[in-house]
Amino acid sequence: MSVIVLPELGGKIVSLLHKPTGKEWLIDSGPRPLVKVPYGSDYGRADLSGWDECFPTIVACDYPAEGVYYGRPMPDHGELWSVPWRMEASASGLIGETDGVALPYRFKRVLAFKDDSTLRMSYSVANVGEEPLSVFWTAHPLFAATEQTRIVLPEGIKQLLCVDGGKAFRQGERYVWPQGDGIRALDRIGPPCAFDSRKFYAENGLTDGWAMLREADTGEFVSLSWSTAELPHFGFWIDEGEYTGYSVCALEPCNGYYDSLTEAFRRGELLRIVPGETVEWGLEVRVGNGEV
Repeated sequence: MSVIVLPELGGKIVSLLHKPTGKEWLIDSGPRPLVKVPYGSDYGRADLSGWDECFPTIVACDYPAEGVYYGRPMPDHGELWSVPWRMEASASGLIGETDGVALPYRFKRVLAFKDDSTLRMSYSVANVGEEPLSVFWTAHPLFAATEQTRIVLPEGIKQLLCVDGGKAFRQGERYVWPQGDGIRALDRIGPPCAFDSRKFYAENGLTDGWAMLREADTGEFVSLSWSTAELPHFGFWIDEGEYTGYSVCALEPCNGYYDSLTEAFRRGELLRIVPGETVEWGLEVRVGNGEV
């Protein structure tokens, strides 16, 4: 595996390459330039590529918890992707850090190879302010997909909640996994000419913390694995050319539910970090072909 990171663009991972086959798992920016955008920009106007970190929200909203931070605007897809990161290589891996803008926190991510085909991603957030923080993190890898790509999830998942249905599905409906509505299966991704998108969540959390994309024709795969105690929620977003111009599947383990910090706060499904506290979690990414 090889990994390429751009510190100035929010620590964005722009390449996740399986070297033996040359399979690139992350979409590139296509005609959109890889350039810095102002803090608080609409994510849809940026490069829409690679792997970004969404924190402290996905959907833009106002900070919902009472206190001195109440009502502060939380940008679209969070703060981290539009601010530069400090980055250094050390014996422990590639260390990236940045500081909150609207909220007082320090976000840290360490990338290290566990073995030739596995990347270990270790995260921490420290509350450096004087009031508790209500926040959440979501992985946002834009994985390249084809009509041969299959989404593979743990056997314990029986149905999914649709939170953005696009043309084929209904927001708020629950669908049997992986059959979907009987016409369109949930584990398939169509071509970019479909000009559609959709998002689903495993509504009741996970018993096993992993998810995978596998190519039915070649057997190539990318898998994510994590502790459900650290990351109790999981969703995935599919784009069929509507936003990125590509076929995309974003596998998104997270510690908040779902998408909007306002909604996660209402449900009580997020991180609450007291002053001086540091919260940690981790994720492993594996690439290969054949047997997992």
